[in-house]
Amino acid sequence: MKVSKKILIVGAGLTGITLTERLASSGNKVLIVEKRNHIGGNCYDFKNKTGILVHKYGPHIFHTNYKAVWDYLSKFTEWILYEHKVLGFFDGKYAPIPFNLNTLHKLLPKQAQDLEKKLIEKLGYDVKVPILELKKTKDKDLKFLANFIYQKIYLNYTQKNWGRKPEEIDSLVTARVPVLISRDDRYFQDKYQGNPKVGYTKMFEKMLNNKNIEIRLNTNYNELKNKIKHDLMFYTGPIDEFFDFKFGKLNYRCLKIKFKTLNKESYQPAAVVNYPDLKYPFTRIAEFKKLTQQKHKKTTIGIEYPGSEGFIAWPFLDEKNKRIFKKYWVEAKKLKERNIYFVGRLAEYKYYNMDEAVKNSLDLFNKIVYGK
Repeated sequence: MKVSKKILIVGAGLTGITLTERLASSGNKVLIVEKRNHIGGNCYDFKNKTGILVHKYGPHIFHTNYKAVWDYLSKFTEWILYEHKVLGFFDGKYAPIPFNLNTLHKLLPKQAQDLEKKLIEKLGYDVKVPILELKKTKDKDLKFLANFIYQKIYLNYTQKNWGRKPEEIDSLVTARVPVLISRDDRYFQDKYQGNPKVGYTKMFEKMLNNKNIEIRLNTNYNELKNKIKHDLMFYTGPIDEFFDFKFGKLNYRCLKIKFKTLNKESYQPAAVVNYPDLKYPFTRIAEFKKLTQQKHKKTTIGIEYPGSEGFIAWPFLDEKNKRIFKKYWVEAKKLKERNIYFVGRLAEYKYYNMDEAVKNSLDLFNKIVYGK
């Protein structure tokens, strides 16, 4: 691709920002449009009236095994090295999530030693097992344990989070939080883990600090799609919206977050505490200071309520939605001939981690620009 192309990027989330930075740094003029009033998509953070750095759309922790991705973002931020540890609240006590051997000893202290021994004998140590796989075991002791874990951790939480039982959603979703046969309490096991030292938004602002970039916020692509000339376009918004929902609307699980600032230095024992029990209408509470390591006399928490209202959080990957998406993807592939690319979690209707979104953007850039 020759430089000095006019490029349009729809959506200023992590995918759009990464593509914009790479293309603008290669000498292209890039216009990035975003219908929200801020950059960063669901990774956006800001300081509230109290001065506490808050993740507006829920806690985001960057983690990756891709050194190239870590090195790329490190050009735009220093990092707070932070390893995420999540607790669940079970019958008045806290225990680690994902379920691991420490959780086992917390919740089933009398049977823990024998169950731990059998788990390691049958399945090995330092391995990850999806709960729906563990439930298939024929060993009566492990069957008891699998059903216990399923009932205590997965069933009610999944019903609150998705409105469905674990068996009724894509198995890849439940596999994202497996049972860990180890004593590793970390939520992620990636080599590189942390958060931008001064926040995600400040990192994004550095990425977009280029004279070749024009940013238009509060701008809906549908209102200007026939008014802007471009040589190349990347669309990162909802794919069904781009095609005017002609094959039907894709479903997403949405999220509402209630923020509270409290006159105390600490609210809970971990940055994130999950509440699987149905007696709690929310799924989890995040305490943002524990993510950012910010010092402040007060603290701000975010209480999460998944449902059909709020901001788009996750694609609903059941068979019906997969069939609808395939129809849109056929249409999307035809537009490559017109140099229009669909990329990112909304355009591809996928559950991407942040590092995957960056990697996919870098890979696409290299393919288009350098043919790699």
